[in-house]
Amino acid sequence: MEETQISEERSLLQQKVKEVIAEVGKVVVGQEYMINRLLVGLFTNGHVLLEGVPGLAKTLTVNTLAEVLHLDFQRVQFTPDLMPSDLIGTMIYNQKEGKFEVKKGPIFSNLILADEVNRSPAKVQSALLEAMQEKQVTIGETSFKLDRPFLVLATQNPVDQEGTYPLPEAQVDRFMLKVTVDYPTKSQELEVMRRMANLSFDNTVRSLLSKEDIFKIRDEINKVEISESLEHYIIELVYATRNPLDYNLNKEAEYIQYGVSPRASINLNLAAKAIAFMEGRDYVLPEDIKEIAYDVMNHRILLNYEAEADGITTKDIIQTILTKIPIG
Repeated sequence: MEETQISEERSLLQQKVKEVIAEVGKVVVGQEYMINRLLVGLFTNGHVLLEGVPGLAKTLTVNTLAEVLHLDFQRVQFTPDLMPSDLIGTMIYNQKEGKFEVKKGPIFSNLILADEVNRSPAKVQSALLEAMQEKQVTIGETSFKLDRPFLVLATQNPVDQEGTYPLPEAQVDRFMLKVTVDYPTKSQELEVMRRMANLSFDNTVRSLLSKEDIFKIRDEINKVEISESLEHYIIELVYATRNPLDYNLNKEAEYIQYGVSPRASINLNLAAKAIAFMEGRDYVLPEDIKEIAYDVMNHRILLNYEAEADGITTKDIIQTILTKIPIG
């Protein structure tokens, strides 16, 4: 009886997730892949880096998702003159009281959109890094816990690199997923054009998920089963990036400078469970790991100059590894 009740609650939550995706789709055309990965990040407490050229609805998608999820949302436009205090807050002097008070910054929210995160200098990026990793910020001598859930969704433009501060590898590694956002198809772009060229287009959406629902979903994802053979499969995938010669990946060994960090194995496990839950299952399949592998590993593999000269990308390397590493 109790098990039936649990599975009913799970089904209800899975149905709510489908409704969230459909609701966001009322405003955002296409980009189901990006929406799916944003939800994977949210449900597993992982930050997401979105990379794509301007105009691909990255900001609109995050904005709409925040409304549907009924979460506090702040958008911070990263610029070269942005200061850490503009992000986390600062101490201000209250003349009336005759003492310093804390003025909290936009980081005190559930969803943070760090727009064009690579446009700000290292000191701002390090302030964001502390918040992402420690889930707290320090203003003056006091540390403040951030609200839960707390998720950073950062965007960067891969085209216009002039005047930017590339994110250091250590910082990029803090993002659970790096999602490449692509152009829409012809039919999708036609629909985008029709919607956005209509000045009376209604982009209001309903709030469908509460914070409590998100925490319940996290509990359900935690219960998703992953077999021992699939756990070993994840470790083999990770080790293949570090020691490609041990796996007869001789060509790939010429291109890989550094393999992925242990965060990759943790996040592959978590993200695969989230994919399984969103697919309506309570167990992980090998396909779940393969589906999420690119987003988890693409920013963690560091290639050398030979790879760049030969036009080899991390996607090529990951595809070869997934093809050659056996399951179980």
